[in-house]
Amino acid sequence: MRKLVYYVAVTLDGRIAGPGGEYDFFPAGDEQQTAAYSAWTNTLYPETVPTAYRAAVGLADAPNRHFDTVVMGLGTYRPALDNGITSPYAHLRQYVVSSTLESDTDPAVTVVPGDPLALVRELKQEEGTGLDVWLCGGGKLAGTLLPEIDELVIKNYPVAAGAGVPAFDGAFDPTVFDVAERTAFPNGVTLTHLIRR
Repeated sequence: MRKLVYYVAVTLDGRIAGPGGEYDFFPAGDEQQTAAYSAWTNTLYPETVPTAYRAAVGLADAPNRHFDTVVMGLGTYRPALDNGITSPYAHLRQYVVSSTLESDTDPAVTVVPGDPLALVRELKQEEGTGLDVWLCGGGKLAGTLLPEIDELVIKNYPVAAGAGVPAFDGAFDPTVFDVAERTAFPNGVTLTHLIRR
């Protein structure tokens, strides 16, 4: 069965974005550190680079390694939409969970106005793809989908936001994950891969 993997950047205090959805405050380090970190993560997870940027970072023809499907909330989809990009991950099957987004926003994007748990359970049952489902964000969606999240890939940045969008915004539901691998980078970012216990 396919897995749902929440691959996301977080602050020290567990925020994935600021109060207004901003994410430009995540420190990247100096130019050399940023280049090394980006090259490493882009090579490992090329499908998480938005389609518009793939050519610029040498991933135009890179095959998907881990995911063939992305699920995101409207808050995660909104920055691309506000910039006129209606299909931010054209190299993946795209699902946006929203009760307010028009269903005809883009033919490559499926808008899911209803139960995201049912959607994810259906996607996880698909056979023959060999790749998993990427939960791109946001916090409310992650909180709702917590019962179905199989793995976490957390990019923890050395900054405290103080307020903003939490990584999980839902009911109290302690869920234990085991650390499978952890990699630290010179720019202060730690990437941790966790598996549901």
